[in-house]
Amino acid sequence: MPAYQLQIKQVVDYPRCRIYRQFIHRLIDDRSIRASGGSGLFHYTVLCSFANFRTSYRRIDGISYTVYPGEWVCTLKELSQWFRTRFQCQALSILGELQQRHLIDFSSLGRGNVIRYKIRNWARHNTVLEYNAPCQKDTGFFFLPVSIVTDLISSDRCSEMDIVLDLWVSAIYNDSQVQGSGLGPVAYFRNGTGNPLVTYTELAARWGLSRATVGRILKKLSALDYISLMSFPGRHGSVIYLKNYLSTMFEISDVMVDKEEVAMTLNIRLELPAEGCVDQEEPTMEHEVIVSDELSSVSKSHIEIIMQKMAQILMAQGISCFGCSLSHYKLYPLSGDCREELLPRAHEQTVLRLPLLLSRIPRPSKDRLPQSPSAPPARRRCRIPLLRRRPLFRRQTLNRFRWMRPRLRILLRRVNPFWRMIPLRWRSRCLKPPLPGRPLAGGMCRRAVSPLS
Repeated sequence: MPAYQLQIKQVVDYPRCRIYRQFIHRLIDDRSIRASGGSGLFHYTVLCSFANFRTSYRRIDGISYTVYPGEWVCTLKELSQWFRTRFQCQALSILGELQQRHLIDFSSLGRGNVIRYKIRNWARHNTVLEYNAPCQKDTGFFFLPVSIVTDLISSDRCSEMDIVLDLWVSAIYNDSQVQGSGLGPVAYFRNGTGNPLVTYTELAARWGLSRATVGRILKKLSALDYISLMSFPGRHGSVIYLKNYLSTMFEISDVMVDKEEVAMTLNIRLELPAEGCVDQEEPTMEHEVIVSDELSSVSKSHIEIIMQKMAQILMAQGISCFGCSLSHYKLYPLSGDCREELLPRAHEQTVLRLPLLLSRIPRPSKDRLPQSPSAPPARRRCRIPLLRRRPLFRRQTLNRFRWMRPRLRILLRRVNPFWRMIPLRWRSRCLKPPLPGRPLAGGMCRRAVSPLS
């Protein structure tokens, strides 16, 4: 019997979605996303995240309550904080709306200060344990039915928090029935086409918003690193990929999705810039790239594009050396798929590994020329103190406070952080400067020279 192998995927045919409690707590604490005036999806998900999966006990104000699976007991103040409502009566009205939709049952205890609620059909979608033990509310996960999410989304106008949860539940990863899901977790709204492309008109009809509001919310979520929005020209539409999905759901590293790869998967034609326009539109690279002129290699007009894409992918995997401007790249010839005579490989080998050299080169300083090894070491230049950069302000200050000039010089001497780096000839003039207008030998007068000037 072959051994069972765990496959990391989120398929379309599965009727439930796994929601982690850490993700819900992060949404509750994120004040940049609005939760007011929604369809109730966010509030129902918050109630499910605190529901028990086994029997436990909770003590509130000296009274012990028995909490069964699918239930939870909390104060009205805690409920208002979870729902992010301004008044406690608003939290009660939200519970009443969810009860009218036959999703929960709740009752008020302790003169209305304690709320006991129960999630209907909890045991149908989640596992219930028979023994009694405390339930953790900040770890673990629960299952949320996709049918309930669809009913809540289509019932009323959605808030920003409802849109985030709808995208999270609709994410599909590594499923052959959905195009582009092998590149990363993509939002697919189960329309039966297998194509994740969606237009703003369809999203506006699904969420009960205008197209302008949908575009504004998607751009906001993209700026907050919740999603990766890819818009294609013409009437193709847009593709929405979720960020931090794999690290939250499967505890693996997140992947970086490239727009060109998505276009190739969805058979969308993208026009690359011409060779003459690459240098004008694309920024010039600060790295030094060495390419062999004798062997076959990539054209020079596309080297910068390839290096930028490769640097972004490797930096997302944790290799931060590609962000340094002193990097030194060395490109090798084409792989064996293109030129078998350059890099021959065996027919049994399916993976081809190509080396990549990355080194750091020293950058010569701008204020001095490189010296030969036989030349004597250059004398270290003294850094100009901060007070010398503003001689006019120094002179005006000394003239304004002439009566306390000696004390001011002593004070400036103490607070100057570069005092030890000042040459000796400046120190002597700073300690004993001549007063303005004092006659010297020969009847001449010398103007007072401000210290450090």
